Amino acid sequence: MLDIVHEDIQTIVRGIQKDSKKFAGKTVLVTGGAGFLGTFFVGVFDALNKKILSKPCKVIVLDNFITGREKNVLGLTFGKHISLVQHDVRTPFIPKGSVDYIIHAAGIASPVFYMAHPLETIEAATKGLQNMLELARKKKPTSMLSFSSSEVYGDPHPDYIPTPETYRGHVSSIGPRACYDESKRLGETLCMTYHKLYKVPINIVRPFNVYGPGMRPDDYRVLPQFITCAMRGDPLPIHGNGMQTRTYCYITDAMTGFFKVLLSKHTSEVFNIGNERPEINLVDLSHLVISLMGDNVTAKKIPYPSVYPADEPNRRCPDISKSRTHLGYQPTVNLKSGIARLMAWYRATYDVSKNNLSRVQLT
Repeated sequence: MLDIVHEDIQTIVRGIQKDSKKFAGKTVLVTGGAGFLGTFFVGVFDALNKKILSKPCKVIVLDNFITGREKNVLGLTFGKHISLVQHDVRTPFIPKGSVDYIIHAAGIASPVFYMAHPLETIEAATKGLQNMLELARKKKPTSMLSFSSSEVYGDPHPDYIPTPETYRGHVSSIGPRACYDESKRLGETLCMTYHKLYKVPINIVRPFNVYGPGMRPDDYRVLPQFITCAMRGDPLPIHGNGMQTRTYCYITDAMTGFFKVLLSKHTSEVFNIGNERPEINLVDLSHLVISLMGDNVTAKKIPYPSVYPADEPNRRCPDISKSRTHLGYQPTVNLKSGIARLMAWYRATYDVSKNNLSRVQLT
């Protein structure tokens, strides 16, 4: 459903329009550019080229298609200034000419996928990141953005919820989620080390449960799974007791925040990007999805399946005061409206029949 996607991209463009002219005539490198977040980055750059920038920016998109797809997940067609290169960031990539901005979004974020690809997960977040930092060291970009995760906080003490960037984390180095959590933590250390040693202009974002069009229906994160199960008429699976809480950030709010960090005057800083409200448990979230589906759908508590890592944090909620104060960041999309948009996109984009949803192709 391109209308929703185009509306979302235009919302992001409006949110960054004041500073976006900095991209005019520049070269941007985006790793993981065929994934959920990466595709939105590229879509925004393409929209800026077509309507905003006096001189188009050149965008080099890297992806190895482990979880991303060569066919655009949003159904967009990009202009001639966007080039897609199949490349694994775990090996160095040195393009010709200058590179003015680097966005390292490559990684495996879905728990089911990072359990299936633990070494690739670790290496994309460490070796892949170091390759991009080395590129930044050589090319001296204006700014580089590295994607960490709210998972670096682990299971925060209740006194640190909402969780600020200063919280050091409560994380297991040998737990079922460690390949993701600990590699992201080491990635942050790499960023700060390269800034200290080589003055690489790096900033780090810690996203909190971003959702929206472009998420694969087999992503297995909670909202895609709830919605696709509801579309099939299957019970919504709630792992454990369902009392674990999260906050969810719609893609337009998240992307606006990411761009604000990339374009800011700050360097060697860490920013939470997410929505601080509502903090909602899985049982209540399932009820919200069911109310929006409008069909005879139920939810069911189930044990953690073998393909999904247990040891989930009990609560996850960001303190976004720093992003609000330093960047002017303010999420605006409420959870009900955001889920309704994702649901509408899934309905329009995928085959909803019970037997075919797991094998769908973009229309």
